[in-house]
Amino acid sequence: MNYKTILDKFELFTEVIGRTAALLSLFLMLITVVVVIMRYGFEAAYLPIFGYQISSISLQESVIYLHATLFMLASGYTLKHNEHVRVDVFYRQFSPKTKAYVDIFGSLTLLIPVAGFILYTSLDYVDFAWRIKEKSQEAQGLPYVWLLKTLIPTMAVVLIFQGALEIGKNVGFLLGYYPQPDPQPQLQTNTTSDSAPKSTQGDV
Repeated sequence: MNYKTILDKFELFTEVIGRTAALLSLFLMLITVVVVIMRYGFEAAYLPIFGYQISSISLQESVIYLHATLFMLASGYTLKHNEHVRVDVFYRQFSPKTKAYVDIFGSLTLLIPVAGFILYTSLDYVDFAWRIKEKSQEAQGLPYVWLLKTLIPTMAVVLIFQGALEIGKNVGFLLGYYPQPDPQPQLQTNTTSDSAPKSTQGDV
């Protein structure tokens, strides 16, 4: 089993979590539509389903739960596919090797330390929520605030895990054991530049 295969197998963990979390967006959209119809269409406070009366407040809070779960659990998946927002002036002009050094430096000095700080500082906060089984402040809200808060350290662990893999991929690339970690931005730039003169000639 070579270096790339080992890292790819570890990344399956991030891939599965990200794709599973992405499915929550469908439920998020569906419940939001139901809440809007209940409130503005029927002015209903409850939704009857199979003999149960589900309050609109519970549905609204479930949207918050789903959004938080999607955002936090998919953070590692987004990092894996290099889809986080980047604000840079020089990075896109760097060579692949320079980008690898920058990514290693950024992961070691920013990503992992910040995620580690979030993990450390959230443990007592989440532990207290678990001990009292924290519930919603609304009488008809969801009684799972303790689970919602658990997403904070979970997100930190996922980011640290994927950040370590990103370091491994970039180090492997510099040593010749791994292909360029994310050549996609460069390929997009080349495609645009190659096709632009042809489009201009056609317009003329």
